[in-house]
Parts: sequence; structure tokens; C-alpha cells
Amino acid sequence: MPLKNSQYDMLMREYNRRQLNNFHQQQKQIEHAYQIAPELKQIAEKLSALSAQRARYLINGNSEQADLMRSQISSLKQQRFTILSEHGLPSDYMDLHYQCPDCKDTGYISNKKCHCFQQAAVDLLYDQSNLKDILQRENFNTFSFRYYSTEYNSSLKRSIRDYMKDVVNRCKTYISTFEKQHGNLLFTGNTGVGKTFLSNCIAKELIEHTNSVVYLTATELFEVFSRSSFSYSEEAHEDIDHYILESDLLIIDDLGTERTNSFTVSKLFYCINERLNRCKGTIISTNLSPGDIRDMYSERIASRILSNYDIIALFGNDIRIQKKFGHYQT
Repeated sequence: MPLKNSQYDMLMREYNRRQLNNFHQQQKQIEHAYQIAPELKQIAEKLSALSAQRARYLINGNSEQADLMRSQISSLKQQRFTILSEHGLPSDYMDLHYQCPDCKDTGYISNKKCHCFQQAAVDLLYDQSNLKDILQRENFNTFSFRYYSTEYNSSLKRSIRDYMKDVVNRCKTYISTFEKQHGNLLFTGNTGVGKTFLSNCIAKELIEHTNSVVYLTATELFEVFSRSSFSYSEEAHEDIDHYILESDLLIIDDLGTERTNSFTVSKLFYCINERLNRCKGTIISTNLSPGDIRDMYSERIASRILSNYDIIALFGNDIRIQKKFGHYQT
């Protein structure tokens, strides 16, 4: 998924800053070298003149004189190395240094994004997701089935653990098809059964593939909309649209824990409906059933979710309590 223009511009500004810092650092080190060994400045001037002369010889096809210049240049560089070494400085002390030598801090290698650019993009998306730290702890690598019962469940016609294995596979299918489908999920279930954890697992995988992800609790979501509604700034409204409505994936956690009123109902419908219209993926986690959502919010909201979301009910005992007391299913 390509970065948004604003995200790309932010990264390129960082590369421009790096290049400028690299240049300033080089000039600082050159000045320091000249102070402790003034003869280095004379060598630098000779090197500059010889390099320019050699270039002219090469352009004119005088390879013999160009080779002679190359020998003189090599001799001067060796003198510079010796002087730097005598003063305890590395041979490349006066050279331009880069954070990424592969792309020389441009972000590109032969018109292709450098590996450092790809990593910078992922880091930026982590920072903008509100999830940077928690995703190091909550991801598919740390997800454990041992907190789910192996006993046969007549309603599920299998154990909860086996059911959860299917749920995890559904989540991975959601990830693998996200680029084309930008689907929507509704995780329902009691507190502590893994709704938020699975949302975070999905978020990490999508961010790693440079999709923009925004995580907000329901309370935070409506607070953001509230600040925007009472702001007279057109820019603030545009920022909200970009942040909430244009992210590739929006996670709304703990829907139903916020204070419900006509404002939150209208904004929830607006958010869900706009993201559907813009073909953006949304994950909602809640303790509410689809029927509870209809009763608490509106028929319109329930209809949008039932028609456009893959509803995944989770079961089991509160994992947080099991972890606290060191309990888990065998």
C-alpha cells in the first residue's frame, strides 16, 4: 500500500535533514583537521586541482596524462592518510559519512526505495498508529492457545481452543486479502477473551506491509470527533478526515464503554458509513452482541455492520485473570 503524500513528504524531509546534517558534520571535522594539521588544507587544494585537471584529460582522450594525474592523486591521498593517522584520526575523517551508505541518505538506490526507506516507512506508521509499544508484546508470535479450553463445547461442536485456531486462520486470511478487499471485522465476546489482542495481531502484520493503521478506543474516537466539531478551523476538520477516515485500517476498541448519546450515535454512523464508502478497512471490538448494538445505537448502524462486517464471536474465560493467577488450560 503506497504511503499518503503527507507521509511520503515527512520521510523525504527527514532524508533532507540527514543530508544537511551529514554535510555540516563533514565541514566541522574538516575544520578540526585543518586546525591540528594545516598542511591538510594544502593537500586538499592540490587534490581538487589535480582531480579537475584529470577530468579534462579524460574528456579530451589524453589517457596517458590522466593516468599520471591519478598517480599523483593517489600519492597525495596517502600523505593525507599518514598525517591523519599521526594525529590519531581515521583515514576517512574528512569524508562525507552517511547513516545509510547504501543509498547515501537519499532513500533510493537506482530509482528504487532503499531498505532504509522501507524501514523508515514502517517506523512512521507504527508511530502514527498509537500501537508502537504494545505490538511488540501482542502479535501472532506471542498469541497462545493455552488459555482456551480443550473441553468439547456443544454449541460450537468442538472445543473453544479448536474454534480459536479457526478464528486465527480467519484473521490471517483477512490480512492476506486486505490489499484487495479492505474488509471489516467485528470481534464480540466477554471481557478478556482476546478481542483486542487479535486486533493488535492484525495491526502489526498490516503495518509491516506499510498499511496505515489507527487504533482508538471508542471513548478516544468520540473525543477526537468532539474536538473537531467544536473547532472553527477547517484544517482541524481535514486532519480528522485524514487521520480517522483515510487510514487503511481503523481499529475501534471497546465499543459500548463510552457514554452514549445522540452525538456519539451520529458520529459512529458517520465514521462507519464514510469508511465503507471510501473502501477502508475497520475492526471493531465490543462486549456487545449485534442485537445490543442495534438497541444501544440504531438500526442503521446495526444494519451497516451486519451487512458489511465479518462478525467473529470469541469465547472463553478472562485471560487477564488467568495470567494474573498463573492459570491456563492443559
